[in-house]
Parts: sequence; structure tokens; C-alpha cells
Amino acid sequence: MNEHEQTKYVFAQSAKDLMDKQSLDKMTVTDIVKHSGMTRQTFYRYFQDKYDLVNWYFEKLADKSFRQIGSSSTLREGLIKKFTFLLNDKVFFMQAFQSKDYNNVENYDYQCILEFYTNIIQKKIGEIPPDIMFLLDMYCHGSITMTVDWAIRGMQESPEVLADLFIDALPPKLEKLLSDLQ
Repeated sequence: MNEHEQTKYVFAQSAKDLMDKQSLDKMTVTDIVKHSGMTRQTFYRYFQDKYDLVNWYFEKLADKSFRQIGSSSTLREGLIKKFTFLLNDKVFFMQAFQSKDYNNVENYDYQCILEFYTNIIQKKIGEIPPDIMFLLDMYCHGSITMTVDWAIRGMQESPEVLADLFIDALPPKLEKLLSDLQ
């Protein structure tokens, strides 16, 4: 890991530590900077705001889990990795998913999975018909809503159970397009 990545992780760890005591929406960049021992200038060199920091950390999750689907893991394995990652940082993601800011991780996750599934389907069939795009959009919205609900309720179901439920919820037309990833 290079120096820039290490610095970003220092800020992420500071935010995670602070989330044990306060919500993300109430936390300030000043709080994160003070806790990290770094400067505001350094923080703003890497991030636009605290939500950008949370989204960067979430991006690391996506790289380690969900984005591996179709290349090195199945849909189920990728979902399990994603939910395990969330579970391993339970307090952080419980707080992050409660944020109501427009730039929150819920919106970011939605955009990530919609783009990811869209790219997979486009590679298979080219232009996506409107009915499939509607189903994909609806499924992604539902997936995020249920992920947020799971996180806020304390992540009681195991990642395996949750992954199976998400796969079971795929509309038949999407399941057909994504079946070889399962």
C-alpha cells in the first residue's frame, strides 16, 4: 500500500473510531482531523468531505467483494464478501447507512451496483431494453433498501442468508441474464 492509500486509511480509521461515539451526520471534518493527528489540508487533498471519505472506504469494499463477481467469484460469493465486509465494520456501516446526506453511502452503493449490473448485462446483450432496465433499477433500489435495513437493524442475518435472499429476489428476467454468475 502506498503512502497516499495509508493516509486515506488513517482518516477512515479515525472516522470509524469516532462513529463509536457519534453519528456520521453530527461528526465534523475537524473531529476526524483532530482524531487522526493529520491536518485539514491533508484531509482535503484526498477528500471533498466526510461523505467522500465514507464513499472511498465503501469503494474499497466494492473492489474486494462485489466487483469480483463474474471474474473471480460467483454472484453469491461476491454478495457474501460484501455483507461480510459490512459486518466486519458493523459500527461504521450502521452509522454510514443512517446518514441522510445526499452524498451518503446508500446512494453511492446504489450507483455502484446499478452500474455494475448494467455493464454485465450490456456485455451480454448490448443495448438493454427498457423493461429490463426498469427491473434492474427496481431490483437495485430494493437491494439497497434491504441492505440499509439489515445494517440499521444490527446485521442479525448472516451474510450467507442475506446473499441467498438477494439472489432469490432477482426478477426472473434478470435471473436469466445473471444466472451464469451464480
